[in-house]
Amino acid sequence: MEKMQWQNVLDFWFNPDNKPFWFQKNEKFDQQINEIFYDIWLAGSHDLLANWKDTLEGTLAEIIVLDQFSRNLNRDNPSSFAQDGMALVLAQEAIKDPEFSGLSIDQKRFILMPFMHSESSSIHEQAMLLFEELGDEPTLQFEIKHKAIIDKFGRYPHRNEILNRQSTSKELEFLKQPNSSF
Repeated sequence: MEKMQWQNVLDFWFNPDNKPFWFQKNEKFDQQINEIFYDIWLAGSHDLLANWKDTLEGTLAEIIVLDQFSRNLNRDNPSSFAQDGMALVLAQEAIKDPEFSGLSIDQKRFILMPFMHSESSSIHEQAMLLFEELGDEPTLQFEIKHKAIIDKFGRYPHRNEILNRQSTSKELEFLKQPNSSF
């Protein structure tokens, strides 16, 4: 993978025209990601983007590929979450980079997103602090909601069917509520 491909990821993701689709299910947007970035996602899922880690921006691009593109490319499939651990490790390293503080709020938000996607309560303890420091109230409120689900169930019940996990009766009752899945 040539080095500048990470810039293509950032240019695409942070294009103002694409912002409305960041957290929505949209088949056209998913298809666009598939057509442009599938091979890059496949390489990233096999840890073949090592040279992207040379810069914080490259690391951000790899996090987007592993954490966001995985969800766009693999809706309703266990592969949606298969790279979450890799993305979290990258995020944990990225927040230590002195250049992290100079990133835009949107860039920081997507570096931090793997913390929110984690099913670990200890990761969510750290995520709360990070999202508070981010200073973006809507994103903090989403982290609070995510953390509450992890604190209550130890996992995201809306992933159970996709991951072939048995849901408890409390999880099934929870999933009947509006806004119970993300």
